[in-house]
Amino acid sequence: MLDIENLGKTYGAHVALRGVTLHADGGQVFGLLGPNGAGKTTLLRVLATLLEPTTGHARVGGHDVRREPEAVRRIIGVVNGGMGLYDRLTGREILRYFAGFYGLTRAQADTRIAELDHALGLAETLDRRAGEYSTGMKQKIVVARAVIHDPEVLVLDEAASGLDILARRALLDFVLAARRPGRLVLYSTHVMSEVEEVCDRVAIIDHGELLTEGTVTGVLAATGQKSLERAFFHLLQERAERVPA
Repeated sequence: MLDIENLGKTYGAHVALRGVTLHADGGQVFGLLGPNGAGKTTLLRVLATLLEPTTGHARVGGHDVRREPEAVRRIIGVVNGGMGLYDRLTGREILRYFAGFYGLTRAQADTRIAELDHALGLAETLDRRAGEYSTGMKQKIVVARAVIHDPEVLVLDEAASGLDILARRALLDFVLAARRPGRLVLYSTHVMSEVEEVCDRVAIIDHGELLTEGTVTGVLAATGQKSLERAFFHLLQERAERVPA
């Protein structure tokens, strides 16, 4: 589902990604960890065809992000911070509108909305205008919009940021339920407990460099640490000592 080889991205003299190589199969939730500015969002935007890589290549669901961007966009759903909604539309109208982009009929869209209502608890949002939503309500519709077409690859970039405890719980339960054969969920977050709960494998990135990749248990064993947070800081410290600022 995901095949990244020696991927690099530069902005002038700034190196955002440094030869990242990663592979991930369907049927799992793959976590992406790193401090602010590590390159996580750049990597996810390359995979979503929003940015073009400078070097290397990436294939999503078998499609090359550089040569087949439209094919990639048809099979992915993306959620990141700052995604807006049409304030004058209700949640149901927003979801029907985006369903139309993917060729769903009104009946198919309404069936899918009912499924997502059950999974995410959308009832309070569907027939209210988005301009009246709380942050948590907005994020539920943003997530539902991203998966209205039942994508093969779901990209969640800090999707739980700003959510209250109930909305966050609904999101995490949805991510767990989204794990199935033939689907890959890419989950980027700063919250270690979220990764430990929902992710099958994790990659840690700093300064655009892949520091490690594996199961949470494997990362702990390789670093000799007792928690993912300690392993995270251990790897960052190792890099800082290896590559002085």
